Amino acid sequence: MTELARPTTLLAIVPTTHADAQPPTRAVEPTTPTTLSRLAGRRILVLNWRDVHHPQAGGAEQYMHRIARRWAAAGAEVTWLTAAVPGRPAREVVDGVTVLRAGGALSIYPRVALSLLRRKVGPVDHVVDCQNGIPFFSPLFVGAGVPVVQVVHHIHQEQFSTRFGPVMAAVGRFMEGPVSRSVYRGRPIVAVSPSTREGVRRRLRLRGPIHVVPNGIDTTPPIRSPRDPEPTIAVVSRLVPHKRVDLLLGQLVPVAAAIPRLRVDIVGDGPERARLQGLAAELGLGDVVTFHGFQPDHARDELLERAWLTTSTSDAEGWGLSIMEAAAHGVPTVALDVPGVRDSVVPGRTGWLVPRATAFGDALVDALHELADDARARELTAACQAWARSFGWDRSAELLAGVLLGSATHAEDTRGARADIGVVADVRRPRGWSSASWTLRPTDQVSAHGDRVSLLLTGCDEVDAGEVLRRLGVTDARVRLADRFDLLVGPSGMPDAVRPAPSRREAG
Repeated sequence: MTELARPTTLLAIVPTTHADAQPPTRAVEPTTPTTLSRLAGRRILVLNWRDVHHPQAGGAEQYMHRIARRWAAAGAEVTWLTAAVPGRPAREVVDGVTVLRAGGALSIYPRVALSLLRRKVGPVDHVVDCQNGIPFFSPLFVGAGVPVVQVVHHIHQEQFSTRFGPVMAAVGRFMEGPVSRSVYRGRPIVAVSPSTREGVRRRLRLRGPIHVVPNGIDTTPPIRSPRDPEPTIAVVSRLVPHKRVDLLLGQLVPVAAAIPRLRVDIVGDGPERARLQGLAAELGLGDVVTFHGFQPDHARDELLERAWLTTSTSDAEGWGLSIMEAAAHGVPTVALDVPGVRDSVVPGRTGWLVPRATAFGDALVDALHELADDARARELTAACQAWARSFGWDRSAELLAGVLLGSATHAEDTRGARADIGVVADVRRPRGWSSASWTLRPTDQVSAHGDRVSLLLTGCDEVDAGEVLRRLGVTDARVRLADRFDLLVGPSGMPDAVRPAPSRREAG
């Protein structure tokens, strides 16, 4: 037992590791039952270069829309400034969110700046500035007293050169890094994964507190349909350069030779499609790989349902959205171990992380051989679906609402650590306790399970946690620093089916 408090106090904190703490699977409560409802009546301005009806809308737009519509349902007045969309009106209410459209992919930025300077959208209580490579630099155009939260999905430093020439790529890197660092200073930042959090701090060197607010999953089918009797890989992806589907095709040549009757379904469209189809033909994969193009949700899901496996060869992601959608259907993943992707795969339980591109083909062969065992396949399916069920949009909306409401709600709560650091505390449930009986930060999370209560305290190290728990009247607690899985699923902990199995080795 380690005593972190002064000798005169009664609080005993026992440090543990994540492996020591194995609470049963349970739902996470927000800090209080009213975190989301406290946004009622507040005027929230969302800045994003696209909205969900934009033809090029992706995961970043879906993320913000699913959260924004929950804020609107809770009584907030949410306005979304974005680029124009052919065939859509300049003003439209979508799921309770007022969408105002004007400008194009680049002109949207000066248009938004002018709207903010001229106060065209009226009074604003909160600004959510969605950074898609280049942020809106909204702190320069709103009043000094208006809170601004920047949302970052992934780092674009390397990707600028895949879309622009050397000069424009250099400008993009400068805007995303040094200029953002100067403009946003200590403003709070939301990252969608621990990998993005690390990139924001290490690559962009932004100084503000960073909160992890993960993506959710819309639905998780309760029972998986029977998979195809033949080994089948389904890949759902936009066909763009950074997804590196060409790398997958190159690695499939020896896989097809080693795995008889292999079939690979590629679902999605994009500028790379024609080149990739030509490459597949050159590699002699015409009988193995089928390009289905864009498919409606039901057709995409049917292909996923019968697959043994999905893959990710992307060079980096903010979060493995397609990986989690496959997991919801019980389909594990073989993926390159890159930022974002590594957060969405639990090695040996929901898939395999491959350290090198050259080892990808061997990893696919090993995974398909392992999945030929029906018992092992059922085990992985259960783990995948349990992992997917750990992520919900209601929780994401609560967490981002907490960031908007501020990082300190009580004068006595003076934590010294950055929001990047968190502590998980497991305490005995006080008699007559409810989550509303504790005054915590809106960004903290609480989970009750039987006679125990787990807390995830943000901006906190072990010493700060001692002060917070003493203020709450807690006399004993088991405390450990939060790891990346805590930041993703909260104090509820990893579902039992997903806990890493030490006897299983990772591919590669």
